[in-house]
Amino acid sequence: MSESPETLRFLSAGHARRIASQVGTPVYIYGEAPLEEAARAVLAFPNAFGLTARFAMKACPNGNILRFFTNLGLGLDCSSGYEVERALAAGIPAARITLTCQEAPANLPFLLKKGISFNASSPAQIEAFAAAKPRGELGLRINPGLGSGSTNRTNVGGPASSFGIWKDAVDGARQLAQRLALRVVRLHTHIGSGSDPAVWQRVAAMSLDFVDAFPEVTAFDLGGGFKVGRMSGEKTTDLQEVGLPVKEAFEAFARKTGRRLHLEIEPGTWLVANAGALLTTVQDLADTGAQGYRFLKLDAGMTEVLRPSLYGAQHPIVVIPQTHTDATETCVVVGHCCESGDVLTPAPGDSEGLAPRLLARARIGDLCVIEGAGAYCAAMSAKHYNSFPEAPEVFLRKNGRFEVIRKRQPAKELWRHERRVL
Repeated sequence: MSESPETLRFLSAGHARRIASQVGTPVYIYGEAPLEEAARAVLAFPNAFGLTARFAMKACPNGNILRFFTNLGLGLDCSSGYEVERALAAGIPAARITLTCQEAPANLPFLLKKGISFNASSPAQIEAFAAAKPRGELGLRINPGLGSGSTNRTNVGGPASSFGIWKDAVDGARQLAQRLALRVVRLHTHIGSGSDPAVWQRVAAMSLDFVDAFPEVTAFDLGGGFKVGRMSGEKTTDLQEVGLPVKEAFEAFARKTGRRLHLEIEPGTWLVANAGALLTTVQDLADTGAQGYRFLKLDAGMTEVLRPSLYGAQHPIVVIPQTHTDATETCVVVGHCCESGDVLTPAPGDSEGLAPRLLARARIGDLCVIEGAGAYCAAMSAKHYNSFPEAPEVFLRKNGRFEVIRKRQPAKELWRHERRVL
């Protein structure tokens, strides 16, 4: 439990009340100022011989966010063919898009013809690329045998991960690409969402060893997974701290081999997590007695923020009372779904446990803000569970004005594509 309630970050109580009044709740809100600040920091990532930074769009795929980042100089990292199509529809130039996916899309030839880049994650994907683009240039995603993440569900490296070509199979993949007359020009690794800079440095050094076997490689992609501290007291990865040793490793590799590699990175969470919030309303209260809990029931839940139910993830929560009060209370915050797992204050890393929070005393009708909701919230939710429609998204300008960038979904759209046969 916190010693004192969390406080608002980029969103003010005035902004929250105005948006709630005009748009309603629940509603996602993204702040222009923190988004821009994060993008500038990513673009300043230390590098020896050039940098390409891409936004991992799976974190927050609204087309306005994609355009905002590309206008600042970022490219896009896509995780499916559908994300590529969404990015193209948003007006993102194909040359700014790289696809690294678990499932090679059926329309890969079309996407490649548009001009996107592709990282193959398996021998089967190498063959699919060769069929779609004979004698083409591609990247290979490698599982270096080491991972990092707060849970197994966020760890995408090591022997328990299916992502990428296993380290011991890399030579076979190289030979396959060679037989198919393909040029491997990029190697890619991504280890997960851990916070240990030493792990990042070790993976960079390990992965550079693979480059020796690929004489045509000119770019090395470290992926993303830079940890963000959502809760007060949690540490956010210092990109300069992580990047400087990587820069030195690239310089040492150049001195040893004469090869000056271009660095690529693909952060998602780091760019958007703390630049987003979910604004909700307290719609009910419950109390289960002296041996139980005090519950705050919101008009949002796992249908908007799934991470707590899925990972036991922690998000700051701030109550905005209708009238000022210094009173506080310890509560379990729950969502609006008829689902015992719809809990927004689970025990850290344990979605089964409950961890009451100290909050400003709430009443029905008060606003409540779930902070740290810019990444993997609107993009990853228990969509339409209990037939709740999708919440709208709002972009909050630096001058305090806001614009709706996705409307609230009409309920009838939930069943629009059903066919009546009975």
